[in-house]
Amino acid sequence: MNQTTATLSPEADAFARRVALRLTQASDELHHDISERLRVARLQALAERKRPATQPALHWRSAPAVLAQGPAATLGGGAPSHWWQPALSVVWIVALLIGLVLVHHTQVENTTSELTEIDTALLTDELPPSAYADPGFAQFLKSSRSKP
Repeated sequence: MNQTTATLSPEADAFARRVALRLTQASDELHHDISERLRVARLQALAERKRPATQPALHWRSAPAVLAQGPAATLGGGAPSHWWQPALSVVWIVALLIGLVLVHHTQVENTTSELTEIDTALLTDELPPSAYADPGFAQFLKSSRSKP
């Protein structure tokens, strides 16, 4: 019995044996080229399983370390940090905040200038502002636009 089937429950082991038997019986009915491809794939899988697993080599400076802090654990850098790394992070955060403030200021200025233009157009127009709120005025504007 191999290592995989030794850990299976008796029901799972019996099921695996039934499936293996059915697959073996069905393989006799397969075309020759399909059975050859399956045989080659099986040999490749066995060769891959026998090959020892290799782990990629990690440089000790780039590998994160797990730091235990009371009941919690965090990932920390594997290498000691230099003084300029936190300073660079602070510079980026400050630049981001300055950009957000500038975008907000620009949006407020654009909105204010648009509202100012609308108010100026309403106040300098020949009609009083109450005319724009009248439902009949909207109908008047639609009918006057359709006339040449």
